[in-house]
Amino acid sequence: MNSQQDVIYGLMNELEEALDNKGFPLLGFSVVRKDTVTNILDKLYAALPDEIKEARSLIRRKDELQYEAQQKAEKIVADAQAEANRLLSESDLLRAVQREAEKIKEQVITDCEDTKRKAVDEAENLKLQAADEATRIKDGATIYAEQVLTSLEQNLAQLQEVVKNGQLQLERRRMETEEQPGIYANQHPQYAKDFKMN
Repeated sequence: MNSQQDVIYGLMNELEEALDNKGFPLLGFSVVRKDTVTNILDKLYAALPDEIKEARSLIRRKDELQYEAQQKAEKIVADAQAEANRLLSESDLLRAVQREAEKIKEQVITDCEDTKRKAVDEAENLKLQAADEATRIKDGATIYAEQVLTSLEQNLAQLQEVVKNGQLQLERRRMETEEQPGIYANQHPQYAKDFKMN
């Protein structure tokens, strides 16, 4: 989480530097290329926390544990059945053993069912815990993302206000130039030549 925060703060610093490094300090506003801001915003969206993926991996791990428990239970039952069949096929003298084997088989099946039931219950508990944790992480990530986006919105609103003020200032200067031709040309002729209005 800290590394993601570092990435996000780094991108916000990059945005601030983009605003500080390009502009017209004497006019009191900055000019930033749209694609620069868009690129930084894209990186910010990509850097948002991915705890939801971690929660989903916990749920997948729970499903794997449940499947493994079921496979073990079925293997125990199959092994017990195979062993009982082997003993019964060896000799008629083993009929007494057959009855005992049937009892053992039933006991094993009961034990396996108990084990399977416990494994399913445990897996269900893990699923509920993972779902609660995923919800908590998602809520936290949503709040964090909203805070970051609100901060970006405020920064962009300030940037828009700066651009708007700069446009108004340039419009006032243009109007002054039209009302008093040559006022800036007389003061700074080299600038008047470069910025002559058509």
